[in-house]
Amino acid sequence: MSEQRPLTVSALTDYIKYKFENDQHLRDVFLEGEVSNFKQNVRGHFYFTLKDDHASIRAVMFRSRAQKVRTPPKDGSTVLVRGYVSIFKVAGSYQIYVERIEETGLGALYRRYLELKDRLEKEGYFAEDKKRPIPEYPRQIAVLTSATGAAVRDILNVINRRYPLVKVLVYPTTVQGERAAGEIVDNLRRADALEDTDTIIVGRGGGSIEDLWAFNEEVVAQAIFQSTTPIISAVGHETDFTIADFVADKRAPTPSAAAEMAVPDRRALLREVAKYTGRIEEALERQLRLAKRRLEDLKGRYVLQDPMRILEPFSLRLENLRRRLSALRPDKQLKQDRIRTEDFTRRLLRAQQQLLSKKRDALTNLDGQIKHLSPKGIMKKGYALVHQDGRLIKRAADLRLKEAFSVEFDDGVVDAEATDKKER
Repeated sequence: MSEQRPLTVSALTDYIKYKFENDQHLRDVFLEGEVSNFKQNVRGHFYFTLKDDHASIRAVMFRSRAQKVRTPPKDGSTVLVRGYVSIFKVAGSYQIYVERIEETGLGALYRRYLELKDRLEKEGYFAEDKKRPIPEYPRQIAVLTSATGAAVRDILNVINRRYPLVKVLVYPTTVQGERAAGEIVDNLRRADALEDTDTIIVGRGGGSIEDLWAFNEEVVAQAIFQSTTPIISAVGHETDFTIADFVADKRAPTPSAAAEMAVPDRRALLREVAKYTGRIEEALERQLRLAKRRLEDLKGRYVLQDPMRILEPFSLRLENLRRRLSALRPDKQLKQDRIRTEDFTRRLLRAQQQLLSKKRDALTNLDGQIKHLSPKGIMKKGYALVHQDGRLIKRAADLRLKEAFSVEFDDGVVDAEATDKKER
């Protein structure tokens, strides 16, 4: 190698910067281009890229100049800027430092976006009556997004936290670049062909209009419109709107929000289950009290206390017949009447026995039901009742720690004190 003393990177950069700053053609530049990747940081500086069909240049507009701009430019707009070109030493790149900026018209991409949006809206792609409801309790969800982006992690984290019962199929999909639209369409059709799939989530994180352009392609809009499975579109951030958002059955502002729309919250479901469980317990207790009252009422009826009272009317009728027979005294008639009387007596006794048997069986059955519904009967199976301060404790959340309570078993009561509890 040469023995010439090498330059430092800083020295070379300073030299190039000096060349830029002393070139009169670069000291006052008028530049027209399309805005892309526009950002405004917390200090108020504008950072964006100006481009045309063949080249691009980074641009910065400091707060002292930016605060005079009434409406910051948007991605896709065409602007005219005035400033100077210099070197940004830290990155080792050149950029234009904008001093004035004014919008001259919409960019080509944005014009294409508006034209397609207007045409598809007239063709009925965005009609509300064509949109399908998102299933409330899905069995399987298909997710179409980049396998390495933050969007898929956000979606999976939210679904696993809210509703781990659902099966999630991830279709790794290119979401930016020339191949993106084709992959999105192919994976949409594959996911829609699965019978078990209830919902499809398609989307990606934020970006410029160029980054999101695949979701503005007509073929993607057609695939979403033709899908038989409900689709949630989650493209970009809350302020980003694509054609896919308008065609989809539901639009989510972020991928995380799409996951929340797709599944219920298990904590809310558990609260509902607990509420209905309490109602069932209360209903059973009411039925038990009614059955007890009915049993007591049956026990108090005179028929069960003195079954012979049932026979009294029949005995009186029989005695009356006997007296009438005695008064008539015809032997033949008396014999026939005696035969009929004996037959009637036998039938009466059978009827009495059958009636008593039915009443006894009904009483036995009712007594068995009462015993089955009785807390004592349930406690014989291994269940216990927990009381604290005279209250029946139904949930672990109602039991106070460090205070005495009692556990009532079938054969006795145990006094205890809780030191810790865990809730499911």
